[in-house]
Amino acid sequence: MNRLFRIECDPPWLIAQFSNHQRMASWSLNRPGLVEADTVAWLQVRDADLPVGVDPLELLERRLAERELGDAVGLMTAREIEHHHIASSGDGRIYAEAMVTLGLTNGVTLDGAGHPINLPAEPPLVGTINMLVAVSAPLSTGAMLEAMSIAAAARTAALLADGRIVGTGTDCIVIACPDSLPGEAFAGLHTSIGAHITASVLQAVRQARERWVDDAS
Repeated sequence: MNRLFRIECDPPWLIAQFSNHQRMASWSLNRPGLVEADTVAWLQVRDADLPVGVDPLELLERRLAERELGDAVGLMTAREIEHHHIASSGDGRIYAEAMVTLGLTNGVTLDGAGHPINLPAEPPLVGTINMLVAVSAPLSTGAMLEAMSIAAAARTAALLADGRIVGTGTDCIVIACPDSLPGEAFAGLHTSIGAHITASVLQAVRQARERWVDDAS
């Protein structure tokens, strides 16, 4: 399969560049919601970059502008961006590709009533799971939101397979698809899109978790 985006790993930057503008949905700091963009950019930061009083959004926007990435959907992580993991799944008609950076120091589990437990008072920056999930087919707005729920479920399933963590307090998911409407109406588990999102995210998150555990041990 042809890669859906080009990857540049140039510390402190990890950049996913699409050949054309995509519709993207996320809750990123600088461009949350539904936007059009051709780039998703991870910025690796250290604790020293964000002392008390520094606005994370201001820092991210300034660094993006300095790198001439002002229109990118920006993500921040303290995980070494060389440790990014990519997986894809497709059937000749529909493809999905996931790229993940993962740290679990800020991992969250749930008690029997569904309440988050073991949340650090000041979560370390390294505890972040940032994920880009790109699909080859245009999606309706509703399908993009459905795709996000599928990606989140697959991420959690991959984490639970080896422990009790369901995610972190600072995760972010970016869904990207070609900028063409009306697009596919659905992206649930019973669709090819949903199936390939699930497969690609499961594989990428499992690989990322295994590497993080190895590095932490």
